[in-house]
Amino acid sequence: MLEVLRHIVQEVNAASGLEEALEIIVRRVQKAMGTEVCSIYLRDPGGERFIFRATEGLNKDQVGLASLASGEGLVGTVAEREEPLNLENAENHPSFRFFPGIGEESFHAFLGVPIIHQRDVLGVLVVQQAERRRFDESEEAFLVTMSAQLAAVIAHARVSGALLATAASAGAPAKISGVAGAPGIAIGTAVVVSPIADLYAVPQKTITDRRGELRAFRYALNRVREDIQAVADNLGGELSREDHALFDVYLGILDDSSIGREVVSLIREGNWAQGALSKVMIEHIRHFERMEHSYLKERAVDVKDLGTRVLAYLQASDIEEKVYPENTILVGEELTASSLGEIPRERLAGLISVRGSGNSHVAILARAMGIPTVMGAVDLPYTRLDGRELVIDGYNGTVHLNPLPEVLARFKEVLDSDRELSKDLESLRDQPCITLDGHRLPLWVNTGLMADVTRSLEQGAEGVGLYRTEVPFLLRERFPSEEEQRQIYRNQLEAFAPRPVTMRTLDIGGDKALPYFPIEEDNPFLGWRGIRVTLDHPEIFLSQVRAMLKANAGLGNLRIMLPMISSISEVDEALDLVYRSHREITQEGVEAEMPLIGVMVEVPSAVYQARALAKRVDFLSVGSNDLTQYLLAVDRNNPRVAELYHSMHPAVLQALVVVADAAHSEGKNVGICGELAGDPEGAVLLLAMGYDILSMNATSLPKVKKALRNVNLAEARELLQEVLQMEHATEIHKRLEVFLASHGMEQFIHSPVD
Repeated sequence: MLEVLRHIVQEVNAASGLEEALEIIVRRVQKAMGTEVCSIYLRDPGGERFIFRATEGLNKDQVGLASLASGEGLVGTVAEREEPLNLENAENHPSFRFFPGIGEESFHAFLGVPIIHQRDVLGVLVVQQAERRRFDESEEAFLVTMSAQLAAVIAHARVSGALLATAASAGAPAKISGVAGAPGIAIGTAVVVSPIADLYAVPQKTITDRRGELRAFRYALNRVREDIQAVADNLGGELSREDHALFDVYLGILDDSSIGREVVSLIREGNWAQGALSKVMIEHIRHFERMEHSYLKERAVDVKDLGTRVLAYLQASDIEEKVYPENTILVGEELTASSLGEIPRERLAGLISVRGSGNSHVAILARAMGIPTVMGAVDLPYTRLDGRELVIDGYNGTVHLNPLPEVLARFKEVLDSDRELSKDLESLRDQPCITLDGHRLPLWVNTGLMADVTRSLEQGAEGVGLYRTEVPFLLRERFPSEEEQRQIYRNQLEAFAPRPVTMRTLDIGGDKALPYFPIEEDNPFLGWRGIRVTLDHPEIFLSQVRAMLKANAGLGNLRIMLPMISSISEVDEALDLVYRSHREITQEGVEAEMPLIGVMVEVPSAVYQARALAKRVDFLSVGSNDLTQYLLAVDRNNPRVAELYHSMHPAVLQALVVVADAAHSEGKNVGICGELAGDPEGAVLLLAMGYDILSMNATSLPKVKKALRNVNLAEARELLQEVLQMEHATEIHKRLEVFLASHGMEQFIHSPVD
């Protein structure tokens, strides 16, 4: 059964589109289960009806015509209940509905299972038989497993289908969920960037210069033929005649009478050479991968290698300068900072990365630059997006394809509102953050690149609550030397002087891996990361702290912060190393004062030991992103569980109160440097909790300042006491929206647009 499942999933994955995928499913499931009928009903994306989309055994003329509402008929009942329905006599069930013309009169046994992807019922998979019997447990289990395996594939294929619409037909609307990378709304044209020589990442697009593309393809073919012939000649004396014949097979694959002819045919139809090559090679690779014989299956590797070689030459010869339209939305499988830097800033409207997280380097850079970004959009068929009009909702982490006119109009309203708000907020730059009843709350920024500095100062930042020192490490191919670090830190300290700059010691591990210092673990977020790494490698920690202390000479605005602290012993050990570093540079003749040292509260154990931690250091700073993640056991970068990550969760708010009270009981300041601090709703609650510093991305600072200057501390405290009695994050969120609206701040409310 597992082997059958594997083969069906492989075939469906290799399908060119939704219709082919559905046909494969009904044909293969019918055969595997030995039933007389297998059918699929899919929910219409624009409504709540389930449409008869594919069948093996019923009247195919009714495909696309017959449909049921949720709760209507047996199929609608399965969809509504979201559970299997196994019947011996389907016609005796109270929900049974007869469809004339569909041809199911003679079939009595019925088994239907829902197709569910990320809590969304996509459709229903049905098998039927003339014999009156209940399908046994193993058959039901097989169909349930089949449905679960294929749900993501169908979801992906459905979105792909929405993209295949012609100019005359706008296509069905589709919404793809990812992870919010940087806030904001972007409406623009997709430009797909692909990594060098990756057949699976080549965007599909049409061209007019067919002759030029044909010349480029034939040039690339000839270069690869020459390479293979050269390799064969070099190894001629070391290979047997049989082994040497392999190179003849290679050359034969590239021959104009084989794969080469198929590529040429697609180019003549108007496809660009890279896209035509990608399409043909992937089809052949999948063809070989589906073969039963192990020798033939291995040929898929050879075909992939050849395709990659040809593609590399095509990309090398593609010297035409890429055109970036106004309001470019850059799309890629895994965007990098270098690809971001190639586009004129005035043309860049938004970013979408299929892979990556909110902590990815490109996401950090996007937030610093104020570019709406969605990361982790795993269901996005990105290679088909080039030239398509898209909408990015960076507030809620969604991408919209073919949005309905009223939905597009709503996004345009939000975009215009954001632009007007930005103009209004400019006047607040030099104004202090003071509540209506006179409470002063400093607003600091999170930085990691020198590019952040100018924007932070322009927004009126009063200090740096988090300088991510790992960013310079991520940008190199080796550990930076102590002197290189000193210069980087000096630039940051000088840029903000005399404002304080809080430098976090190296925080790698989790989803931040250095290419030259890989950390491979089954569960990296609960593994070797943050202070655990640098305490195990004191040479890294000592070098970094020495560089910080030297950079601070004559300035005195440095603060040092220790990440991922989970026990008192870690703090004691780290403090010993800091004091040692200070003694060493003093002995070298460097006059640098001992800076304030703080601890990041990011894990539950630190919450419960917050008071003991505060006794040992000068300040506490909550990393609310990680703290929320660990309290809720939710990977915030995983789109499958992203909806469970909620910074307004009652447990999170109660933990934040505990930390603030613990720090103040020891007479120490407490700050917060997570995304919650940059959210106007969250900032009001943090004000009420007594946090002394809020640190956020520079783009969020004016909004938070505006919000806090429009409230009283006293009423914020009343609001806090009210929400601390609530049991659901959504209830808290709605209450905060009402509070903002009642204070004339509706523009800060960003509910999802459907």
